[in-house]
Amino acid sequence: MDETKKLNLAGEETMDIDVVAATPSASSIVGAGIELTVPGELVVTEELGVKKRSKVRLIAIVVALNLVLFISALDQTIVATAIPTIVSDLGTASGYVWIGGAYIIANAASSPIWTKLSDIWGRKPIILTSSAMFFGSSILAAESRSMKMLIIARSFQGLSSGGLVTQVYIVISDMFSMRERSLPMGLTALVFTVAGAAGPIMGGVFAQTIGWIFWINLPISGSAFFMILGFLDVHNPKTKMRDGIKAIDWAGGLCILGLILMLLLGLDFGGATFPWSSPQVICLVLFGSLMSIFFVFSEKRLAKYPLMPLEIFRESSNVAVLVLVFFHGMISLAIEYYPPLYFQAALGASPLHSGVLSLPLVVTESLMSIFSGVFIHRTGHYLELIRIGPVIMTIGVGMYILFSATSSTGEVVGLQILTGIGCGLLFGPPLLALQAFVPQQNVATASSTYGFIRSIGTAMSVVIGGVIFQNTMDSRVDTLSTPPLNLPSNITDLLSKGQAAANVIAVNLIQDQAQKMAVQKAYAGSLRNSWIFYTVASGCCIVATLFIKKKVLSKDHVETKTGIDVPIPQTNPVQVGSC
Repeated sequence: MDETKKLNLAGEETMDIDVVAATPSASSIVGAGIELTVPGELVVTEELGVKKRSKVRLIAIVVALNLVLFISALDQTIVATAIPTIVSDLGTASGYVWIGGAYIIANAASSPIWTKLSDIWGRKPIILTSSAMFFGSSILAAESRSMKMLIIARSFQGLSSGGLVTQVYIVISDMFSMRERSLPMGLTALVFTVAGAAGPIMGGVFAQTIGWIFWINLPISGSAFFMILGFLDVHNPKTKMRDGIKAIDWAGGLCILGLILMLLLGLDFGGATFPWSSPQVICLVLFGSLMSIFFVFSEKRLAKYPLMPLEIFRESSNVAVLVLVFFHGMISLAIEYYPPLYFQAALGASPLHSGVLSLPLVVTESLMSIFSGVFIHRTGHYLELIRIGPVIMTIGVGMYILFSATSSTGEVVGLQILTGIGCGLLFGPPLLALQAFVPQQNVATASSTYGFIRSIGTAMSVVIGGVIFQNTMDSRVDTLSTPPLNLPSNITDLLSKGQAAANVIAVNLIQDQAQKMAVQKAYAGSLRNSWIFYTVASGCCIVATLFIKKKVLSKDHVETKTGIDVPIPQTNPVQVGSC
């Protein structure tokens, strides 16, 4: 049949379907049944081009994608409980904050670039490339013998992780309809939270054998690689290398890198390495911020295939979703990254015990992630979850301010459960809320933008939270070293100048119980200021949800074709109804 259908998915509430007269080539019909035309159109055959996959293949793909996601999320937090041991083994605390920071910053900066590469050359080659890079960088990290080598390895791990996490969500969006993808996305949220909280536990288990923190990635990464190689069957555009290189948004990529690196370096150096008023900090923050202006200009005027199509931001609901995910990224990382520091320094827990104390949070987040996926799959509604989640999360994080050096296990567990309920409801629904208001061919770049904004939030969470904690800790050290406590200088040196988080082991070196309790209270009090900041950030999530719009999620779906657009003649559409 020569007649084809064009799905106009511009975001109208009616979800109108138009029929156009067109004559696609036979080769475009035989196969997936989908033709990518001028930007903004998807042409499909009468059968809607839906690819039928066996249950075995579908399960294998979903399992492989979740393995990829697991190792990427695991490596964000696995080093948290092992930092004191890493510092001890490498013989220096200089630059320790970049063990985690390098990974997160590289992840944030590279995510949009990987996505655009997958739009040009296809999802499968890009996810395989980034998986292989993650495998190799894990070996480099395991074999590191200096802090500099470890930070470089972690940078490459973060770089490759940027090509893994976002691609998982994009492939799911390519394969499933808006309504159906809520279940696999709920599963990915479950895996992400499990990995995030399992990191501190595994870091505690392998704290005495640092190499295994990174060797553990190899069997998981290797298995995922071969499963993706054998089972993933999304569209392959077979774009020529020369054409693909010409299509890359080089200016936009450089602006993204400059923005992330300079801005986050400036925030990290401020008050720790250099004073906030120093030229180094001012220049980094200023020029990093200016790069955002250059980026917008590049995307609007220079890029033929922009990293972030600016039309995504024309819908107010999309902007609200991105604000929500930015602050949620801050909170979700903070409640996994900083509690192990509190458990070890203020409560005197071992690395393994601190990991166990994090379990209530991950279990609750996991259950809420599954619940949200099932709820959306059955009802098609997402806004209710988005509105409720931030309120509960803000109450929970606000209660973290009460954590002290004498808090009971029941208090710690109860507040983590409360926070996990609110935070867990917000892993999947916001992405669906964003995708609901963009056309299918822009879902990949919208998902990438979502992941990029979230990554910036997580990166700034580590940096800002760390700066607040260390600056407060530095102000308390003077009190600890004066009468009546008179803490020895060898201990105060370990707690000041940005080294407190890496030297929690110093607490156990103190024999005098009064001095030890004073140091534990200093840690708890310094973290309290960080929790105040995160409570305010969580409150911003509540405000953002007020501007997110509701839309019924459709069960109809057309799989996206990747590659460079090839225009074909257009005709005037004729409306035939709504669904």
